[in-house]
Amino acid sequence: MDIFSIILIIAGLCLFETIASIDNAIINAEVLSTMSQKARRWFLVWGLLFAVFVIRGALPWLIVWMSTPSLGPVGAFTATFSSDPAVVAAIGQSAPILLIAGGIFLIFLFFHWLFLEEKAFGLRGERYIATKGVWFFAIVSILLAAIVWLALGKNPMMAFGAVIGSTAFFIVHGFRQNAEEQERKMVSGNITDVSKIFYLEIIDATFSIDGVLGAFAFTMAVPLIIIGNGIGAFIVREITIRNVDSIKKYRYLKNGAMYSIFCLGIIMILDSFGFEIPSFVSPIITFGVVGYFLYMSIRAGPKEETAC
Repeated sequence: MDIFSIILIIAGLCLFETIASIDNAIINAEVLSTMSQKARRWFLVWGLLFAVFVIRGALPWLIVWMSTPSLGPVGAFTATFSSDPAVVAAIGQSAPILLIAGGIFLIFLFFHWLFLEEKAFGLRGERYIATKGVWFFAIVSILLAAIVWLALGKNPMMAFGAVIGSTAFFIVHGFRQNAEEQERKMVSGNITDVSKIFYLEIIDATFSIDGVLGAFAFTMAVPLIIIGNGIGAFIVREITIRNVDSIKKYRYLKNGAMYSIFCLGIIMILDSFGFEIPSFVSPIITFGVVGYFLYMSIRAGPKEETAC
């Protein structure tokens, strides 16, 4: 891997982590506005270290280790830079399982947003699809069944990985729904700052899963994932500190995040079935999709309600 590829991958990871965590930054800002200055400083300093080094640092390493337990904890971290044939073979054998699980998770995430979540309608057809929310469950169920069927013919463990990705999505979604309810209570209720900090750390962990799983569409190199996602986490905290309203005015950025998530999910699934996807494809798609929706946001202006 040459230096240009490394820089491109890290830049793509950083952008993806940032836009995927916009909702997290908004929640953080709203809850922090109800906290004392001392509690805010504590969260923004120590909470950042926890978010970068514990969550976004340990999670990708843990995922690789769990998908390839034969490597051990140290081997899971250094495996992608190893020339040992046994290590290369172990990674090659487990990578499809990890990729298909992550791909299913991301695609389910996209369809949930497309069918069921409130949004600024950026593309033609989104408004109509939003009126057919009941179809979300039918579509993801049929999609999962089809992918599991195809995976069974290639590797039964890939089929299991697809089911794990589906299970992970619904577990994380349940945590997020509960988090939204807790956020309303915290903003309006009388809850201690310690409880709010604990809540923010939990919600940050759930939001980080999107960025970490999507990162494997860019690279299997855990150190690069940690660097790219870590820089993205710093940017999200900076957005939270400065003024989250400056991000809210770009009404279609969330759309860009979700469409890039959809593209990365497809790349991961194709990759899991053996299609050779060059490493530069994921960063370029991410920059292109986000750039397009950023352009749409600037063109629409902050006061426009929706676009067709």
